[in-house]
Amino acid sequence: MNKAKASSEKSVSASSRTISLLSQLEKINSDSVLGESDSARHVTSRILHLVQSQEKTRKEMTSKGSTGIEIILSTLENTRDPQTILNILNILIEIVSVGGGRRASVLVTKGGTQILLQLLLTASKDSPPNEELMVLLHTLLAKVGPKDKKIGVKARINGVLNISLNLVKHNLQNHRLVLPCLQVLRVYSTNSVNAVSLGKNGVVELMFKIIGPFSKRNTSLMKVALDTLAALLKSKTNARRAVDRGYVQALITIYVDWHRHDSRHRYMLIRKGVLQCIKSVTNIKLGRKAFIDANGMKILYNTSQECLAVRTLDPLVNTSSLIMRKCFPKNRLPLPTIKSAFHFQLPVIPASGPVAQLYNLPPDVDDVVDESDDNDDAETESEIETEIDDDKDQHFKNDDIETDINKLKPRQELGRSIEELKMYEQFFPELSENFQEWDLVSKEPKPFVPDANLSGPIVVPTASEEHSAEAKPSTKGIALKECSPLLTEEYNRRPVFLELPKKDNMKSSSLHQQNDQRNMLPSCQCLSQEIVKGLDRISLQNSAKNDQYYGTGCVVEKESKAGITTLASSKPFEHVSPCGGSLFEGSSVQLGKLCCTGVDSEEEEDSRSSSSGEHATLQISDVSPVHDCDLYLEMVKNTKSIPEYSEVAYPDYFGHIPPPFKEPILERRYGVQRTKICQDIERLIYQNDIIDRVVYDLDNSSFSVPEEADVLKFNSKFESGNLRKVIQIRKNEYDLILNSDINSNHYHQWFYFEVSGMKTGIGYRFNIINCEKSNSQFNYGMQPLMYSVQEALRCRPCWTRVGTDICYYKNHFSRSSIAAGGQKGKSYYTITFTVTFQHKEDVCYFAYHYPYTYSTLKMHLRKLESMHNPQQIYFRHDVLCKTLAGNSCPLVTITAMPESNYYEHIYQFRNRPYIFLSARVHPGETNASWVMKGTLEYLMSNSPNAQSLRESYIFKIIPMLNPDGVINGNHRCSLSGEDLNRQWQNPNPDLHPTIYHAKGLLQYLAAIKRLPLVYCDYHGHSRKKNVFMYGCSIKETMWHTSVNAASCDLMEDPAYRALPKILSHTAPAFCMGSCSFVVEKSKESTARVVVWREIGVQRSYTMESTLCGCDQGKYKC
Repeated sequence: MNKAKASSEKSVSASSRTISLLSQLEKINSDSVLGESDSARHVTSRILHLVQSQEKTRKEMTSKGSTGIEIILSTLENTRDPQTILNILNILIEIVSVGGGRRASVLVTKGGTQILLQLLLTASKDSPPNEELMVLLHTLLAKVGPKDKKIGVKARINGVLNISLNLVKHNLQNHRLVLPCLQVLRVYSTNSVNAVSLGKNGVVELMFKIIGPFSKRNTSLMKVALDTLAALLKSKTNARRAVDRGYVQALITIYVDWHRHDSRHRYMLIRKGVLQCIKSVTNIKLGRKAFIDANGMKILYNTSQECLAVRTLDPLVNTSSLIMRKCFPKNRLPLPTIKSAFHFQLPVIPASGPVAQLYNLPPDVDDVVDESDDNDDAETESEIETEIDDDKDQHFKNDDIETDINKLKPRQELGRSIEELKMYEQFFPELSENFQEWDLVSKEPKPFVPDANLSGPIVVPTASEEHSAEAKPSTKGIALKECSPLLTEEYNRRPVFLELPKKDNMKSSSLHQQNDQRNMLPSCQCLSQEIVKGLDRISLQNSAKNDQYYGTGCVVEKESKAGITTLASSKPFEHVSPCGGSLFEGSSVQLGKLCCTGVDSEEEEDSRSSSSGEHATLQISDVSPVHDCDLYLEMVKNTKSIPEYSEVAYPDYFGHIPPPFKEPILERRYGVQRTKICQDIERLIYQNDIIDRVVYDLDNSSFSVPEEADVLKFNSKFESGNLRKVIQIRKNEYDLILNSDINSNHYHQWFYFEVSGMKTGIGYRFNIINCEKSNSQFNYGMQPLMYSVQEALRCRPCWTRVGTDICYYKNHFSRSSIAAGGQKGKSYYTITFTVTFQHKEDVCYFAYHYPYTYSTLKMHLRKLESMHNPQQIYFRHDVLCKTLAGNSCPLVTITAMPESNYYEHIYQFRNRPYIFLSARVHPGETNASWVMKGTLEYLMSNSPNAQSLRESYIFKIIPMLNPDGVINGNHRCSLSGEDLNRQWQNPNPDLHPTIYHAKGLLQYLAAIKRLPLVYCDYHGHSRKKNVFMYGCSIKETMWHTSVNAASCDLMEDPAYRALPKILSHTAPAFCMGSCSFVVEKSKESTARVVVWREIGVQRSYTMESTLCGCDQGKYKC
């Protein structure tokens, strides 16, 4: 107790002494008393003693509310006594030396920087300058400077820039003085104007007098000199000066010398400092050329390879890698043009926009000229990457947020006359159908209760209540009170155009119910070993004429009763051309290659033995009932593609099922990206080891597939396929180039291609080298998808995630700024992955995501139409319009049939609110189609919740807004070369027919006062996980801007949050935290914003589904 008391008393005593001394110093400053210098010197000496011995004193001096710093600085500014000045400088150094940067920041805010610079200017006038004073001043400035963002400007204004430089010039051997001076020069050089000014006075040359070959002496001075030089060389002027004097070669020589002698890696910071200087000087084109001429690529490659074994040297390896990638000569893609390999002549050429620019480009814009010095060092891809949330929709740029209240407020503008919109009346027969000639389930009407059926709340069934099937559907779900206006005013009167003419528009929908329900060819039907060995392709025409294509006695028979295609063969095939196939009458369609080797007996035995394990053999009952091989081929015949595809990809024909096991997100192996980049750099260093052989080329119509056994065969000539060119780089490594969207010279991300001719036990590396996005989920666990035909024939027709050593990074290919439309980001990116195949001579397909073709959609719609019960479900499949290529854009209507054909039931049927859904406006977002497929199948199912939804709403669905883009393997655009989801404001009927007529349907509903309750456009997201929504809110938009005053008076119905909130409670994959309701200027022409702003649908959404996986909840990978 006594010790504690004594300690406490001592602390209080020290505190009181500090306050007393500061009071004395303040009085000295205010009084002009004779002998004040001695007093100030004495007081500051005592304060220095307290500061050096007690941390508490240092804290008190910079604590909030303390005037200690002001008193000290005031004394420093006013005194002329050298010893007092030295005491105060030592006090300040002691204060800022500990406690992080906070104390230095306090000194800056109190005006300390300006006082110190003035003192430096005054002290420099002494001849000779006081060395001790200069050391202390520069030491303090070096500590305070980094916390003062304007120190460079202050130093220049006060005229002290060259003081530190001259001190270094004249005292090179005085390391005690030179060291803090260099530290201050480093701080000054962060200002580009200062760096140029110092450079003109010979600072670059001076630095090279200090740095040099390996030496154990003065290493701290060497380190500071290198850091200063690296900062100076960020100035292009200084960098050019360094190049002109041959300093690039000198830096490389110095680095090699330190690398060779520093065997124990004690001087890694010096080695890194040299690399930072090289990195700065190679920001300019002259620096990169000098680096290449000095054999820098090979030198840095060899030294970095020698460092790989020591983990602590990773900073050296990463910096070397960045320098080599930067200096790797920029090349154009090895293509005749970066425009698409396919051309479609537009009916109208736009006057402006990307398509107009493309048509006006000069012929040589693909040539890459490295004319710029703007290499972006921001992309330092360190090995231990932290996932930067590049969700630009969450971290909005203020200048992209709409701040004009008048533009934000929804205003219903039809844009077309009522007479013009009447053309869409034909797509809403449900508003006039009287069902008088229909044999409905019940002719006797149930008691008509207007309150319950017409003016009550709309019930939204939820997935979480699926298990309670015995509950009444009408009582399930969550009541949305916001929809009362639709239910009261509109339901209590007959809407416009709502009459009861005698029509029978629904008869046709039942015609497909007759003989169309034949048994399909199941996706996992196992073929016998003899049959497989006798096949190279399956015949696609059920006719005796096909016999001539086999020539070996293989006969195709079709049972009329069961409708199952069976294949028989009298003897095994000899060699069959891989390009063979059967022909349709009037249309040639070929099926992708089957495996010639058949099923090995050992593998067959393995597959049987694994049937009880995790990868259990799937039964026929597991196969989706909406896939029909024969029907798919029938759909393909009427699909129109620009390349006029005649082949069918096996996965699309045969179908697929989900893998019977959970696929985790891939954990990235340490060092994989660095290794891949080094292998790319080897191409330049060891050019003789590169094969550089074209093995697939869409641009060369006469190109023939190589016949060598050790070369992979590629193909993408089928619906939704995208692969333009393949170059063999090494024996088992291939560069793949994707085709740009038609009528465009960019948008490369979607890929879908076939590979054959592989061997087992070999790792094949695939590099897709012309991707454009700056980041990808491939860096965070996503894998490409592969479909193996051999596996499909073994009853495992699955797309599975495959690949190791996966990464996504910027490469050395680029396009000119003209071809890039003036965009700064001109470099391409590489997706690289390595695959080891399970089966020899297999035929495998790779895809960016699960493919979903236009023909698949047509097949699914036909099957749904033929399988539904017309007495319970009202289902219509219309053609909204024709696309530019002449394909049909489907429009689907789903609701419940009325209970009877009595008026009250017909009235309830017609007055159900509309829900409008659309999908696949971006072809590469195939997951949007799979979500839409699930939506359609659920709405057509026997689920009580589905029945409740049908009884509550009329669903108008456009399942594919961009059929042409999907068919031709585009990633983003339609045949017009434009992003259709940026055309909703002013769609052109000639260039954007699907958008024009989709908007017309919504405008028609607005005209007849039947606004949809919900509009939702399905999309896929390539850089975020989970499922989430974007909506529209005025208030939430204003919250993200500085214009908050106007938003305070806004009254906004929060109903726009209702649906996302429901999904967040019922759908495990849905993430409310990723949702956003901000309206951006760049999105003003998207479906979501236009339907909200112009049509007036409050609940207008974009629903985004991840291309990778979930990082939350039940489905977390």
